[in-house]
Amino acid sequence: MEQPEIRTMKTSVLMKRFSPYYKKYLPVLVLDLFCASLTTLCDIALPLIVRNITQLATDNIAALTVAYILRIGLLYLALRVIDAGANYYMAAQGHIMGTWIERDMRGDLFKHLQTLGFAYYSTAKVGQIMSRITNDLFEVTEFAHHCPEEFFIAGIKITVSFLILFGINPTLTVIIFLVLPAMLICTRYFNKKMRQAFQARRHQLGEINAQVEDSLLGIRVVKSFANEPLEIEKFGRGNEDFVRIKRKAYLYMAGFATTTRVFDGLMYIVVVVAGALFLMRGLITTADYIAYLLFVSTLLTSIRRIVEFTEQFQNGMTSIERFCHIMDEQPDIQDAPDAKELTDVRGDVTFSHVSFHYGDDEHFVLNDLNLHVNAGERVALVGPSGGGKTTLCNLIPRFYNLSAGRILIDGKDVTTLTQRSLRENIGMVQQDVYMFSGTVFENIAYGLPGATREQVTHAAELAGADAFIRALPQAYDAFVGERGVMLSGGQKQRISIARVFLKNPPILILDEATSALDNESERLVQQSLEKLSAGRTTFTIAHRLTTIHNATVIWVLTENGVEEQGTHQELMAKGGLYYHLYSMYTEDFTS
Repeated sequence: MEQPEIRTMKTSVLMKRFSPYYKKYLPVLVLDLFCASLTTLCDIALPLIVRNITQLATDNIAALTVAYILRIGLLYLALRVIDAGANYYMAAQGHIMGTWIERDMRGDLFKHLQTLGFAYYSTAKVGQIMSRITNDLFEVTEFAHHCPEEFFIAGIKITVSFLILFGINPTLTVIIFLVLPAMLICTRYFNKKMRQAFQARRHQLGEINAQVEDSLLGIRVVKSFANEPLEIEKFGRGNEDFVRIKRKAYLYMAGFATTTRVFDGLMYIVVVVAGALFLMRGLITTADYIAYLLFVSTLLTSIRRIVEFTEQFQNGMTSIERFCHIMDEQPDIQDAPDAKELTDVRGDVTFSHVSFHYGDDEHFVLNDLNLHVNAGERVALVGPSGGGKTTLCNLIPRFYNLSAGRILIDGKDVTTLTQRSLRENIGMVQQDVYMFSGTVFENIAYGLPGATREQVTHAAELAGADAFIRALPQAYDAFVGERGVMLSGGQKQRISIARVFLKNPPILILDEATSALDNESERLVQQSLEKLSAGRTTFTIAHRLTTIHNATVIWVLTENGVEEQGTHQELMAKGGLYYHLYSMYTEDFTS
């Protein structure tokens, strides 16, 4: 099992990162805390009322009239009405405020995820990310609402109780409150362990999500190999790990709750025994003794609420920490401060001393490459796997930063351009076509958000997709299913080509766009690609070498760089590497 992130931020740091989300809703928060103070006032009032009645009954029973008792009763009834109204606001608007904060954090997280580059997603698990953007942030609603309330209420009750009790008898009050620091010291250990356990639990839940997603997306492979038992076994292991981690978390929670319960009992014992001794010696009155018992009961109720809130608090802290982990990830590709928009593109592309290696891997995929493509030319990239064909094409829209050198479009270094304007002028058709869950219309319109029905239909006609789309049960409004499972490979490919037709970019990258298709689908798609390439600067990564006869220039890429370049006829006449590759391909194709 992959180990969870062990980095644990301090609570103060996490609260500092989280608190700005309250700023937009400060009036709601202030009113919520005001309501919390009203409910606290009602709780504190009862011991004072009982003390007053007991004192009167002891000192002057004649003063305890029916009218007085009714006035006290009406006063307490009014306080309870106020308490009910305040509690309703806290329960309703407080939770709504928490939902707003959850929404804002989820929005910020999703926006940040959109800024992260290919390097991040090469190692990140989508299931883990989904866990953070859904399950983790769900905890924030409860945390955002209850955290300020619970600590505010506890703070008021402890402070007011201390002041009132200190006024009655300072010595007994100090004895009682000396128990609190000892309780805090003992529970700190369990708090730390709970935090670590909750973090591990969150991570393992993300692992389960990732495993489920991996298994369900690959369900056709699973069934084709009859490996359902293997998947069930893998899921079972992850599920058992989750139980083991959660069990540990609950053991720490039980230790925490038991410790606080022991100190609860200890505080009651101190009040009962010490208070009785003070009462016996005449140091406090009977009314004061009863008031002490009631105030301590109120105080311990508040402490129990904090204890019950501890699981929610630790869940919230863990969720915020996991949120911060992603927010702290810096995009590896960022626009320069003075980045300019790329406009009026002709499509002239220059590779100047381009070198590239992935991450910490010191092996250069491309090394000191110098190439030039005139606007409107068709370039085909061929060669053995690992030669850097796809990497070279991914560097043009700046999906990765160069290790050295420059790539220029119309004489402008791509690093001086905004990523958005750069990629808006480059269209890509890939071998592995991704269809978004939705309709055919929505998938084509993705190439130009806001496109009209006429524009989408025209793009489909150009891509040779209109006929089969209209034959679908709901034509352009037909749902394509998860990842386009309702469509064939050739149909998905032509929809992706229609998407690029709609985008209408001056530069085009075709990454083995027909290699996974049958002969008939390849023929139809190839016709669409020929139309799409017309008048555009086109880079074609070719697996089927018979599809690149019309290329302006062919680059043969190997680990040593561009070993050969020229037209099909020139390279065949040369009798070099391309000749051998082409001969091997046509021999395999005809055999």
